[in-house]
Amino acid sequence: MNEPLAERIRPKTLEDYISQNHLVGENGSLTHQIKKGIIPSLIFWGPPGTGKTTLAHIIANESGRPFYTLSAINSGVKDIREVIDKAKQSGGLFTSKNPILFIDEIHRFSKSQQDSLLAAVEKGWVTLIGATTENPSFEVIPALLSRCQVYVLDSFGKKDLENLLKRAIAQDTILKSKEITLKETEALMRLSGGDGRKLLNIFELVVNSEEGDTITITDELVLAKVQKNTVLYDKTGEQHYDIISAFIKSIRGSDPNGAVYWLARMIEGGEDVKFIARRLLISASEDIGLANPTALVIANSTFQSVTTIGYPEASIILSQCAVYLATSPKSNASYVAIKKAQQKVRETGDLAVPLPLRNAPTKLMKDLGYGEQYKYAHDFDTNFAPMEFLPASLSGTKFYDPGNNPRENAIRDFLKNRWKKKYE
Repeated sequence: MNEPLAERIRPKTLEDYISQNHLVGENGSLTHQIKKGIIPSLIFWGPPGTGKTTLAHIIANESGRPFYTLSAINSGVKDIREVIDKAKQSGGLFTSKNPILFIDEIHRFSKSQQDSLLAAVEKGWVTLIGATTENPSFEVIPALLSRCQVYVLDSFGKKDLENLLKRAIAQDTILKSKEITLKETEALMRLSGGDGRKLLNIFELVVNSEEGDTITITDELVLAKVQKNTVLYDKTGEQHYDIISAFIKSIRGSDPNGAVYWLARMIEGGEDVKFIARRLLISASEDIGLANPTALVIANSTFQSVTTIGYPEASIILSQCAVYLATSPKSNASYVAIKKAQQKVRETGDLAVPLPLRNAPTKLMKDLGYGEQYKYAHDFDTNFAPMEFLPASLSGTKFYDPGNNPRENAIRDFLKNRWKKKYE
């Protein structure tokens, strides 16, 4: 039986690897490390079909290291220990190049399974490379996460996907024997959803379904050959991202009906309760914020509750939270404020902390003026003393601008009363 096209043309070197230029391009953050063979333990985080497994294989090949692999779906603690023992033995032959242990879908490992990796990673018996489609901050235990560098892989862009198709036509032993013309690619792009593996699977299906060796790829042909997805919810593909987007936008748009509908689509599709609850937490802060601070408290309680009880009862709690957030007043003022502040930090760098705001634990620091002219707010009426808390070059800058809702209108009055012109 023939290997799938995606497997047949899997790149073996960095030169053949398509996309992720921010990681492995000419000036990529991983390029020089790979070339030198100095590889830290890594976690690749990105959507399906973005080259996480391929990049792990390339790293092993380029650095000349033994390569061991485990899948979190069917590996237990015993399997992990056996592989680590093998890696330790083979590592004896490589004094400066310890073996690589690749774990696919590492987010599916339990805490005990992840714990069993700690000693091997810490003592350098193996270099761990984990792949995950979920945020490792939530799914990987802190002790293991602190020992790894996290690199984010992006979905393939249109140009990357087209290059992938062209390379397949030119290099694959089966396809290059045919005369294939890419007349239209829009349907292929849309159906793949930025997933390189899915694109190649669809492309191969279309090519194999055509008689003869002369094939012209058009949108009409692709749509006619590819059966429409009848699955209610594909939690590993494009729908995973589209439906959570529709869910959050329904909440942001104050539509509880849309929110509950998209929530039901995810629940019926078996979506992870923690994934949904995390997005509710983010929405409570990003889209509601100080217009209703209780929203974050409700969302946090929801996360803790659904994590404890799971399905099916978790659906009731998720629905309650989604409706509450959708019907809450909205404000993204806090979200906008931190984005503005982060941009200013990137523009201005590490500006010095003004002397009045510095800590002065030693006599020398006091003599140098640390802490001088600082006004202790509680020594003043209304517990407020006017002074500048930003570096001198940013004096008077406003990052937070209260939203137009009852609670933040009260906050605006509070700030106007104290800061006068800045909030008028």
